[in-house]
Amino acid sequence: MYKKIDLKKQFLVTGGAGFIGSNICIELVKKGYRVRCLDNLSTGSIDNLKEIIFLPNFEFIYGDIRNYSTCDVAMKDIDYVLHQAALGSVPRSFKNPQMYCENNVMGFLNILEAAKKNKVLRVIYASSSSVYGNSLTMPKIEGTEGMILSPYALTKKENENWATIYTKYYEVETIGLRYFNVFGRGQNPHGMYAAVIPKFIKTIQEGNRPEIYGDGMQSRDFTYINNVVSANYLACIASKEAVGKYFNIASGERIFLNSLYKIIAEFYDFKEEPIYLERRTGDVRDSFADISSAKQYLGYKPEWSFTKGLEETLNWYNKNQEKERSNIS
Repeated sequence: MYKKIDLKKQFLVTGGAGFIGSNICIELVKKGYRVRCLDNLSTGSIDNLKEIIFLPNFEFIYGDIRNYSTCDVAMKDIDYVLHQAALGSVPRSFKNPQMYCENNVMGFLNILEAAKKNKVLRVIYASSSSVYGNSLTMPKIEGTEGMILSPYALTKKENENWATIYTKYYEVETIGLRYFNVFGRGQNPHGMYAAVIPKFIKTIQEGNRPEIYGDGMQSRDFTYINNVVSANYLACIASKEAVGKYFNIASGERIFLNSLYKIIAEFYDFKEEPIYLERRTGDVRDSFADISSAKQYLGYKPEWSFTKGLEETLNWYNKNQEKERSNIS
């Protein structure tokens, strides 16, 4: 599947106990690589790493990217940094923009500075489709960004700007990955800021009507987690032509929220209609990616379609619900 990276190389995954980070850690460890995870467990969980936590080629460091010394120590002998640590959620970013700047921007600067000092080979960092803001271009193409609509989106755009500076002036190889609505097994369905797919699933499992902010005709390019894991690996082995750039990582499919709800409701034979609420501030109306640049420079090709990924996700949550019931009984 991949051009192999030398197994002697070592990876640092920041935010490695989170949804995306833990899936990256598990895949790399299974392939035989040495993986170090840095996480403060503010949003991630050590349970996400339970299948690899005691393996000899995995190391967990409890720490915060806002502390430069921690980043410096974590980066010792590291070849590739896969930076996933960040505060997510557009709505939550409006409540505390300063906290988002400290974590997502200053924390990222610590990563870049430590990478420079420790002479890592490459830093791959998570950006977001939210940087397209109010751009009406469809599909979204790198270079067609509109006005930023939220503090969260601003922090991700700042990440791209700082990465460009460090690549150009400090010779730190960086590649940004603009994730589009990542979903899959193990995604946390709890809390008011949970992603839409796990929240729909969990709410219906509990016999309640899910909420949709807006009319449900907004669209998303939902991207299965395996595609994101693949993109991170591919970015590590991509040619120098990809360095200093950022790429859309998506399925290249446009799915409307009403259609998504219908699929999930039919899976559970749930007959109720969703509850429609007022559209939230900062939400992007439509999100649909052009992934041709990622194909050209990274060799990225989404092996998991939205349909296949959603089927796997629904089956995972269904089995997990059955386990929860058996544990209770």
